[in-house]
Amino acid sequence: MKKWYEVLAPEEFGGVSLGSIPADDPDKLIGRVIETTMYDLTGDITQVHVKLYFQIIKVEGDKAYTRLKGHELARDYMKSLVRRKSSKIQGIFDVETKDGYKLRVTIVALTSYRCKTSQKKAIRKIMREYIYEKAPQLNYYEFINEILKGTVSNDIAERARKIYPIRRVEVYKTKLLMIPTPEGPKPAVVISPIQLKKTAK
Repeated sequence: MKKWYEVLAPEEFGGVSLGSIPADDPDKLIGRVIETTMYDLTGDITQVHVKLYFQIIKVEGDKAYTRLKGHELARDYMKSLVRRKSSKIQGIFDVETKDGYKLRVTIVALTSYRCKTSQKKAIRKIMREYIYEKAPQLNYYEFINEILKGTVSNDIAERARKIYPIRRVEVYKTKLLMIPTPEGPKPAVVISPIQLKKTAK
């Protein structure tokens, strides 16, 4: 007999319902990833292009609890930002937050006109310096919140404009890599107890 389980966002996202999933065994839900958008959570239509990935980490009763695995901006949204005769500068950085979460952050800067390689390097350096300075000051969810609110993008754009006219900066993607545990950092991989039983055989 399948039973319905309500999937909840983390407390930091207001613990809102992300929908319901049927399962004949709650252990089968562990590790499942739920995709939603910021619009679904906040009702703000301007954030419909921001995709969030929540992973189920535990089930209690008929409630499934999640952790944010990362976010990504919709491809068609990113395509709409790219203009001819302008430059796209991308930086990928692995950072650690104050509470010991490690994540990979992909940042994209779009210039107003085509710029030189030396200017691209200088802009990428600004991204790197900013993100390495910012992440250790905040815990995981504070840092993600600053990204989703656009604070990180705006701060980088402001600094980069001193180098070259910037049209837009977006934090295109985040991905959780490592989580802190009492035994030390561990990969942010969630395996269902059923899978564990299978591998143990």
